[in-house]
Amino acid sequence: MLVVDDNVTALQAEVRLDDSATAADIERRGRDRAEIGRRIWLATWPKVAAIALALLLWQIVVWSGWRPEYVLPAPATVFDRLGELIADGTVFDAVAVTMRRALVGFTLAVAIGVVVGGIVASSKIARSAVGSMITGLQTMPSIAWFPLAILLFQLSEGAITFVVVLGAAPSIANGLIAGVDHVPPVLLRAGHMMGARGFDKFRHVVLPASLPSFVGGLKQGWAFAWRSLMAGELLVTLGVFSVGFLLQQYRSVNDTPSLIAIMIVILTVGILVDALVFGTLDRWVRRRYGLLTD
Repeated sequence: MLVVDDNVTALQAEVRLDDSATAADIERRGRDRAEIGRRIWLATWPKVAAIALALLLWQIVVWSGWRPEYVLPAPATVFDRLGELIADGTVFDAVAVTMRRALVGFTLAVAIGVVVGGIVASSKIARSAVGSMITGLQTMPSIAWFPLAILLFQLSEGAITFVVVLGAAPSIANGLIAGVDHVPPVLLRAGHMMGARGFDKFRHVVLPASLPSFVGGLKQGWAFAWRSLMAGELLVTLGVFSVGFLLQQYRSVNDTPSLIAIMIVILTVGILVDALVFGTLDRWVRRRYGLLTD
């Protein structure tokens, strides 16, 4: 009988321990969810407030009668039209074409920028020869390349890609060059002592150490590529259903609500790519180098 009582007591103690552990786990998960919610709120509310302020200012300008409503429509009119363009698939089809062009052009720009930047950063002769020229190319407006691009490639996809690459590659190359210039000498000496030479030294020592500046160059290169692409689609109209083609089409028929709706799409795509791709990459690099803590 005593043995049975002891077993019952032990089972009751185990149940109490399990209950307390379960309660602690539930409490911990609740705290984790609350912390995630707090971070999301802190990251979201400034953006929501800025958008709300911009829409309010826009509506105030419309109410002021500064321009007729067919020239400057109200936000509600524009977003109604944007909803229609999304519902009938116009926006998705156009964005798909434009993003394909952006991906092709930016990929080529990254390849060229890394090769050129690596050569210039590792060779004093190359830096002396073309270092300042890369900066000069970076400062040139993208639209200035289109007359030459049209002469070389006619009105074709090649002309658009040519300008996108020339718009983005110099920024990517300069980002890599700046990163290599700021690699701590102690890392180079350590790599040398461990036997890193030539390409192995660049791959395993120099490139990882220059990642922060290189990511900055990638972000800037994407911004130049996106702007160049929009200019290219406005000037080189191939009859392909793209974002720039829609802008030109709606401008030609004075459809201002649709025009502004497509401009909002362009802005949104740029923000999403920066936040989801380059923002994530930037946080990963900063966390890796101890510059960002959870």
